[in-house]
Amino acid sequence: MSKISKLFKGGSAGGSRSRGAPSAQEALARLRETEEMLSKKQEYLESRIERELAAARHHGTRNRRAALQALKRKKRYEKQLSQIDGTLSTIEFQREALENSHTNTEVLRNMGYAAQAMKKVHANMDVNKIDDLMQDITEQQDIAQEISEAISNRVGFGDEFDE
Repeated sequence: MSKISKLFKGGSAGGSRSRGAPSAQEALARLRETEEMLSKKQEYLESRIERELAAARHHGTRNRRAALQALKRKKRYEKQLSQIDGTLSTIEFQREALENSHTNTEVLRNMGYAAQAMKKVHANMDVNKIDDLMQDITEQQDIAQEISEAISNRVGFGDEFDE
């Protein structure tokens, strides 16, 4: 195995680590570390650009060659800064996608737990038993309604007397 492929695949130093995929938390932590590192490099390059611009102004027309060199370095730093911006954008997109994937995984796992709990709850239930129970309830409600109607109807006390 070449040194370059060992570098990108983790080589033998990562041995057991490279065989299993990292957890979502580990990957997110690494992406955040990379973002922080690139942000620091961005700040450094921005300060270098300012210094080179100041050096170009300082040399101005007196030392044209030194001023041109400072502007060339400034341009090179700006190019690196632009590349870092693109890299940061890509890393941010990947981090957000990983966070969403992790969230979706947790939601799916919890939905699985809920499905198992529902199975357990419904294990002792039978559709026929439920139908019988619902019929019993309906019958009892009908009886209660009949009793309510019987109680609320006037019996006819006082209707017999005619003036």
